[in-house]
Amino acid sequence: MPEPRSLAQPSARFVGDDGAPDPAVRNAIAVAAEPQGYARALAALCASRLLLPVVATGDDTGHPDPDRHAEMAAVTLSDASGTYLLAFTGYDSLRAWQADARPVPCLLDELCATVGPAGATQLLLDVAGPVPFVVGEDAVALMADGNALTELEDGSFAWVRAE
Repeated sequence: MPEPRSLAQPSARFVGDDGAPDPAVRNAIAVAAEPQGYARALAALCASRLLLPVVATGDDTGHPDPDRHAEMAAVTLSDASGTYLLAFTGYDSLRAWQADARPVPCLLDELCATVGPAGATQLLLDVAGPVPFVVGEDAVALMADGNALTELEDGSFAWVRAE
C-alpha cells in the first residue's frame, strides 16, 4: 500500500499535515532529563501537533464477517507506575509502534482532556521511540483545563491560559 501524502483531516487546523514530527519537539524531548528540560519539552509540546492512535477493537473473528461489530478506540498502556494514554510526535514513531493504527491529529490540551475519559492518568508519547516521554498527572490536569506552559524571556516557565 502506498504511503499517504497527508493525514485525514478531522479539522482544517491540520490541512497539509503529512505526519512529520516537529524537530524542535523531538530535540526538546531528547534533552528532557537536563535541568529545566522537562518544562522546556512540555512548552514545546504545547505548541505542536501530536497524533492520537486509534485501533480497531471488538473484531476477534479473524476472518471477514459482514455482521462483525468492530469499534475504534484510543490506546492505553498500564504498568506498575500507572496507566497511560498513548500519543506520538510523528507518523514515523506511530508506525514503529503499530503500523496499522490510524493517526488522529490533535493538540496537547485535547489529548490531556482525553486522558481521564480513556481511563488513564498520564500521557505517554513515542512509546516505541525515538525517545519516550511521559506527561505527568499534574501537567495533564493543568493542560486538560486549558492551560499551556510557556518559557519566559528570563528562562523561567509559567502556566498561561488563553481567554
